[in-house]
Amino acid sequence: MLFPVTCPLCHSVGAAPCAACIRRLRPAGRPLPPPGVDELCCLVDYDAVGAQLIAALKYRNARRLVPWLAAALAALVPPDIRVMTWAPTTDSHRRRRGFDQAAVLARATGRRCGLPVRPLLSRLDRQSQTGRSRHERLSGPRFVGRSTDVGGPVVVIDDVVTTGATLAASAEALRHVGAARVVGVTVAHTRAGRRDASSISPRSRVLTAGEHG
Repeated sequence: MLFPVTCPLCHSVGAAPCAACIRRLRPAGRPLPPPGVDELCCLVDYDAVGAQLIAALKYRNARRLVPWLAAALAALVPPDIRVMTWAPTTDSHRRRRGFDQAAVLARATGRRCGLPVRPLLSRLDRQSQTGRSRHERLSGPRFVGRSTDVGGPVVVIDDVVTTGATLAASAEALRHVGAARVVGVTVAHTRAGRRDASSISPRSRVLTAGEHG
């Protein structure tokens, strides 16, 4: 039995998301990139509607949103990018949800762009950024590069950028393994993160592959 496609935001039948909900989403523009990130491209503001969009994918596994999100994110990817990766979630979140939302978005976006998508980052910490205070967010997370020769410009896909700490740590790890340029591309961006991007702590405790042990 085939079920009709419904919008995960308003539950109307027809598209995911529907045209009315798309109109309610507020474009994020071009916020300031966090330290180590050359360019930051975000799709929508993380306001009430943007939070609904993220929650539907992240917590309710609304995969029907992925084709639309991938097409929208692909339009933000600069033309000189050679490879795409993602900022991995914690192991506990991946086991609980059964998937990593950033990985799902990266692979779908890579297909739209015709770019290779590689797991270039491993996460070393177990603490999620969700629910943490601003001070706690700025001190983590920690990543290590999984490749010894990335080279060229790299796009890092993630769902939400708040303080920018996750993208900053991702960029530092990628530069340790040869990335010449790092571009962050996310679905949503918080207004608070836009104001305070320049204040992110450089502390990310990145280890290269040879040092990890």
